[in-house]
Amino acid sequence: MTGYSIQVMIVEDDPVAAKIYKQFTEKIDGFDALVIASSGKEAIAYLESFKPQLILLDIYLPDINGIDLLRVIRMKYRGIDIIPITAANDAETVTEAIRGGVFSYLIKPIDIKKFTDELIRYKRTMEQLQIKKTMDQQEIDTFFSLTDSPKRKPGDGKPLPKGIDKFTLMRVRDKLRFEVESVSAEELAVLLGITDSTARKYLEYLSSLDEMKVDIQYGSVGRPERKYKWKKK
Repeated sequence: MTGYSIQVMIVEDDPVAAKIYKQFTEKIDGFDALVIASSGKEAIAYLESFKPQLILLDIYLPDINGIDLLRVIRMKYRGIDIIPITAANDAETVTEAIRGGVFSYLIKPIDIKKFTDELIRYKRTMEQLQIKKTMDQQEIDTFFSLTDSPKRKPGDGKPLPKGIDKFTLMRVRDKLRFEVESVSAEELAVLLGITDSTARKYLEYLSSLDEMKVDIQYGSVGRPERKYKWKKK
């Protein structure tokens, strides 16, 4: 699927939320969020002429329940995959979503890392299904497993080292993953409004987890500069 673009429709009545979903969807290589519908009726109208591969679907829409819209889509457009993004966390809604064959289910307020991970997992799954002609039971189990998220990074689930704050770490990761190509500790400090030493500490920590690539750049004067770049998976 090299060069393949996954076309996405966002069905969300909150324009701010829809803009955020579009922004972070399009930061992932291989995704294009081409259409935003603010109601069920508008989504159905778009589907008359536009067939996305993936729909990010809110459940609480102003004119129709998202589960009912899911059923309509399943009846008329069977080749479209759906990921609900919703505040609906009651068991009945989740059950109906599973029965409707959703790929995943994301609860608001959205965790951007979880959002990104699920879209990457979706892309990887689609790529594998394109490649595979036949599959054994273990491979099938992987596709259907709810735990089939991207591999955990070293250190995930373990206490953070002293001096590493999880929220600052999240800011550093997001900045490096989505907004900059490579930075020095001094440049990151300016971007995040933190001290040079703090920026360097977080960059070195991420390097120890093998999330960062470190390049040494030699200038004509002064000591070599360390540049950090996110390792694309």
